[in-house]
Amino acid sequence: MTAKAQDSTSAEPGKLTITGYIDTYYNWAFNRPKSGSLLGATGAGRAFDRTTNQVAIGLVQTKFMYTSKKIEIVADLTFGPNAELGNFGNVNAQGYTTGSANLYTNPSFSNIYGSSASIKQAYGTYKATDKLSFTVGQFGTHIGYEVIDAPVNYNYSLSNLFNNGPFYHVGAKANYAFSDKVGVMIGLVNNWDNLFENNKQKSGVAQVFVSPIEGMNVYVNWIGGYNDDTSLDTVGGATPWAVNYNRHLFDLTAGYQLTEKLYVGLNGAYGFYKATDNNTEEAFKALSSPYGEDKSTLTWGGLAGYAHYDITDFLSLGVRYEHFKDKYGMRYLKSTNNSLTITAPVTLAEGALVLKPEFRMDTSPTKIYEDKNGDAVNSQTTFGLAAIFKF
Repeated sequence: MTAKAQDSTSAEPGKLTITGYIDTYYNWAFNRPKSGSLLGATGAGRAFDRTTNQVAIGLVQTKFMYTSKKIEIVADLTFGPNAELGNFGNVNAQGYTTGSANLYTNPSFSNIYGSSASIKQAYGTYKATDKLSFTVGQFGTHIGYEVIDAPVNYNYSLSNLFNNGPFYHVGAKANYAFSDKVGVMIGLVNNWDNLFENNKQKSGVAQVFVSPIEGMNVYVNWIGGYNDDTSLDTVGGATPWAVNYNRHLFDLTAGYQLTEKLYVGLNGAYGFYKATDNNTEEAFKALSSPYGEDKSTLTWGGLAGYAHYDITDFLSLGVRYEHFKDKYGMRYLKSTNNSLTITAPVTLAEGALVLKPEFRMDTSPTKIYEDKNGDAVNSQTTFGLAAIFKF
């Protein structure tokens, strides 16, 4: 849906576009977890499509985009379970503290965070030249191959690389396109997944884009900073860290249209926390000691490969295989996991409806999943069907 609006900064009229979708899904877990949840025994399994044996709503989105010669404005509003989960940094931050001050219980802040879970993105971009632009506001992360939007992803269930990385940022960034084959982005943001800054310094973000051959796109991404997650010393009351450390995440995302029908993709990530004082160093060494290690720098990361093949105009088949490692519990999985996902999207109603039947099998060397008795087990296998309606 589009409508025209007058842009006061240009003789040319701007254009307002309104799009959106709703998605629903049903999952059946062959391990039949007693809790009825795919989160697993440790609470760190599937982050989004986490229900089993029931029809569930994923996300309801309405996106408003105004574009003109010099300006782009986006108000991307979401509702539903995945909106809450995707904005966990706003919602859960009610219980986070920064030193002795809690921003989300401070009267100056407590009255303004409640509705923020409905904001997926809200930003403005100024196009200074054909090559240079500046963006400020809340925008989706540049990290990773996948996004939270079900119509954009090929698979319905999300990878551990996505679940354990940042979802969004609030801040400012600059983009410069040297050509249609090379571009860069740099910026400063309020930590990861935070409406308000909760540490002493901003986090830096950067991206380098190259398209070495026709049909191939490669993105090298980074986010990092000092004292970059001060909330972690209080989450659940179970992580006795001091808060003096550096955190960095490096990410590689690539895609290549190999043939007219076959597309392949790759996502790799490597992150680490490095202690910068004695208390934090001792805490990190304690986390690594069960593995016979004595480390003051703790890592996480993974690698995922994708392949999609268009069988017909309305039917395709795709496979994702992922290896993700977070054995120190620096993110959320707290283990190593291997995952195989097979999805066969069916496009109907001239693209307005997409059905995604999906088979997924997760295995781990440690017992992070749950069986019908509530006992921890090493694997979880699901079959599901998602229905995505777009406008």
